Amino acid sequence: MTDYHFIGIKGSGMSALAQILSDMKHGVQGSDVEKVFFTQLPLEKRGIPIHPFLGTNISENQTLIHSPAYSVDNNVEMQMAQEKEMTVHSYPDFLGEFIQQFTSIAVTGSHGKTTTTGLLSHVLGGARPTSYLIGDGTGKGHPESDFFVFEACEYRRHFLNYHPDYAIMTNIDFDHPDYFKNVEDVFDAFQSMAMQVKKAIVACGDDEHLQHIAANVPVLYYGLSEQNDFYAKDIRTDHEGTHFDVYVRSAFYGSFTIPGYGNHHILNALGVIAICHYEEIELDKIQAQLKTFAGVKRRFTEKQVGAQILIDDYAHHPTEISATIESVKKKYVGKEVIAVFQPHTFSRTKTFLDAFAKSLGEADHVYLCDIFSSAREKSSQLTIEDLQSRIDGAKLIREDATSILQSHEDSVIVFMGAGDVQKFQKAYEATCAV
Repeated sequence: MTDYHFIGIKGSGMSALAQILSDMKHGVQGSDVEKVFFTQLPLEKRGIPIHPFLGTNISENQTLIHSPAYSVDNNVEMQMAQEKEMTVHSYPDFLGEFIQQFTSIAVTGSHGKTTTTGLLSHVLGGARPTSYLIGDGTGKGHPESDFFVFEACEYRRHFLNYHPDYAIMTNIDFDHPDYFKNVEDVFDAFQSMAMQVKKAIVACGDDEHLQHIAANVPVLYYGLSEQNDFYAKDIRTDHEGTHFDVYVRSAFYGSFTIPGYGNHHILNALGVIAICHYEEIELDKIQAQLKTFAGVKRRFTEKQVGAQILIDDYAHHPTEISATIESVKKKYVGKEVIAVFQPHTFSRTKTFLDAFAKSLGEADHVYLCDIFSSAREKSSQLTIEDLQSRIDGAKLIREDATSILQSHEDSVIVFMGAGDVQKFQKAYEATCAV
């Protein structure tokens, strides 16, 4: 068995990969900054050592994997590896090689890839040995895996490191404006990815951009339109979730129930059903597993506090905000929807300022947190007031003044953002406990 050392082990992908290799009985350790991240908890549960960055952590018997955040210019361990003339594999490069030993399924798209990866791994795992790597920092390794399911991120074209057997493509939308120029640039990245898939692509045919994807393998389309290869009909909801029938090229295939609400959850399920159908997974196993999916971290994570429902969600793009609010309204019919939103990065906020205002306006009341900057953007002339001025009745909220949310009795409060908006929910829960 190989001994691995992860430089930057607390990154979500790095943590998940370390968990997988540990589950497969390899020796695993890593290093990172001392700040506590949620991604280190599963590492600690597995007994994986986490060290501060030190040159002495590097020894010649190790296989080294580094986070793209670290290089010889900014990390002492990378410098030591260079001195020892050791090869250091980047996370994307290593993962690209690692997946070749399995039937690999990449899940990608501008939105929904984390939830879809979690759903696919849950469904396949109920039928065949499956390893998986999810973008929320969750990983599981099975030594005798038939399948390897993994989230493939389009940012900076990272997914071009991968040549998977299959790819699920959920949608194409303009995001990451600090890297992509426009939606055409995003499409170009996905088109390049499509040419690297070896067996088949399962794509959302309801997405106007994905309809134009070209590949050297079959492209199967799913969606709500009957023009797709896989489509849903007779959609209905109740307290158990969403029920729908699936047709494959106009022939009835089966009836399904999912715990989620909203069209995006149906679409995610259709993508999973299509892959499973292609791989001849038994219908009854697909039905049973879809019904019991508990979700992934920070995607519509619910908690009841008094008469209020609090939801933590990663939505940080206008399309995602609209989808989350739609889910709330379908699940909690008649309840007021309160959006507490923390914009993530100045570049994204500036690019989608009006779109953010429109999507947030779908809530009954809106509270805005200060913009969460990134390491790449330390400052900007843009302020949260620029967004506030575009939303009727929107209010600003501080971490130490969340008690104002108590005035919305019998409501659903959705804390949304990709930064640290969870601290606002935590602060609010503390005020409710007093």
